[in-house]
Amino acid sequence: MKSLKVILISVVAAVFVSCGTTNTVPITGRQQTLMVSDGEVLSLSTQQYQEFMKTAKLSTNQTNTAMVKRVGQNLANAVVNYLNANGLSNDVQNYKWTFNLVQDKQVNAWCMPGGLICVYEGLLPVTQDEASLAIVLGHEIAHAVARHSAEQMSTQMKQQYGLQIGTMVAGALGMGTNTQSIVQAIVAQGFNFKNLKYSRNHENEADHMGLIFAAMAGYDPQVATKFWQRMAAQSTNQTAEFLSDHPSDATRIQNIQGWMPEALKYYKPKTTTTTTAKSSTSTAKKATTTKKTTTTKKTTKK
Repeated sequence: MKSLKVILISVVAAVFVSCGTTNTVPITGRQQTLMVSDGEVLSLSTQQYQEFMKTAKLSTNQTNTAMVKRVGQNLANAVVNYLNANGLSNDVQNYKWTFNLVQDKQVNAWCMPGGLICVYEGLLPVTQDEASLAIVLGHEIAHAVARHSAEQMSTQMKQQYGLQIGTMVAGALGMGTNTQSIVQAIVAQGFNFKNLKYSRNHENEADHMGLIFAAMAGYDPQVATKFWQRMAAQSTNQTAEFLSDHPSDATRIQNIQGWMPEALKYYKPKTTTTTTAKSSTSTAKKATTTKKTTTTKKTTKK
């Protein structure tokens, strides 16, 4: 009878593992299995973003606020163009691009599913320029495009079911309560370490995709190295990499340098409106000067 129970539980586990939809991450081509729909994730993220913004204080610096929105929208446009050009037009409807700069000294920025992005004022002294800000925003946008939140939720669901199935198997095999508790603790700890490595994989993928998104939007991806060096210089976190959910600064910089040749293939420098205006003014001045000179010469001949 115990063997029959174990077999039935194993069948249930196999059916559960086979559930979900398979998705391909843009740029990297990685396959992922998702057990939650876009609608479910987007509804939750919209609600949470709105709740956060109710208590957050928007920046009063109009220049910096305009910069964040400008750089963010340039990246969003580049991403939408890429998705449309690569047969992913259905994904475009999932985004409601929002970029807000809030009063907070933390060196941080984040993005919720659906393209809901928040930048803290404390980040700007480290980014220093628009191109470096584009590297950060590209990274955050990449988390949304790669559906990392949905993937994390799917992983947690699998883990919860895994714990329940493990408990059922332990009971079917006649294990005592204490033994079952130990098994659960060991399995839970294993999942914890897997999540840490899993999150680092997401961070690496976001670095890769974000670098390319920045290049697509016309920002020089080569500024990424110096930006992350500045981040490393002001960082006080000495946690060992294998215990962190982010790659070490040295690893991140090394990876970015490896992706740089690929990113540069997408890079076409942006022509800013300011530069064009100056050129037009300069041309107009030259034309006026030439006209005056011509008139003077004619007068002299008379």
